[in-house]
Amino acid sequence: MKWIYLSPHLDDAALSCGGLIWAQTQRGDHVEIWTICAGDPPTGKLSPFAEELHQRWQSGVEAAARRREEDLNSCQAISATPRHFPLPDCIYRRAGEDYWQAGESRQQNAASSGAFLYPDYQAIFGALHPLESDLVQQLARRLDESLPLEAAVVCPLTVGGHVDHRLTRLAAEQVRRDLWYYADYPYADDLVQQPEQLERLAPANAIRRTFRLNREALQAWGKAVAAHRSQLSTFWPDLKAMQAALRGYYTRMGGAVLWSPPVNSGDKLA
Repeated sequence: MKWIYLSPHLDDAALSCGGLIWAQTQRGDHVEIWTICAGDPPTGKLSPFAEELHQRWQSGVEAAARRREEDLNSCQAISATPRHFPLPDCIYRRAGEDYWQAGESRQQNAASSGAFLYPDYQAIFGALHPLESDLVQQLARRLDESLPLEAAVVCPLTVGGHVDHRLTRLAAEQVRRDLWYYADYPYADDLVQQPEQLERLAPANAIRRTFRLNREALQAWGKAVAAHRSQLSTFWPDLKAMQAALRGYYTRMGGAVLWSPPVNSGDKLA
């Protein structure tokens, strides 16, 4: 099979499905991770919120480039093929900018851009900004043009409600394809004991499927997450804590979980 995981950011697919992706590639499936918000920030001054995050990540304006390098290493750890879209993370997005332009045209466009759309934590875990309704349509068109018909497409459930996760799912669901879904980790860890909450986020006819991973798959998962070095401090104090958290989540979930369309070849997945 061919699988395409839609990852809102440059670590979401690895965090949520790294072990399962490794298991799929080891059985001979071709797996790609398409990161939606992988672009560089626009030129000019950043918001205080973005500057604050750069300090935590111990980076500057090169943060996006650094994260793309981390993603290449992460994908290598689980034998997945990466693809990076030009849309920047929501912390960089501003009113009036066309993110699909390239080079000098985009720089000129950015110079006249308006206010930052997501200036704080509250904003990034709220509703998608009204000014980005067209962005959903634009992304949906690009996905529709790019997704191979023979691929199984896996998108986030949007556990946690991050705007970039919402954007990814909204666009994917406008493409006329049967979608698979994954629970967004680590946000999903808060809902392990409330499985009905996860089920509410899945489409009504979706089937929850659980897959067992061996020790090698769990180790590969940890390596894929560890490759995103700049992001680890967001969730854990050190690598040991991260690895323990992944194992604990896998155990509490009862395995690696995806939600599939009602009619598919999912029983042959792993």
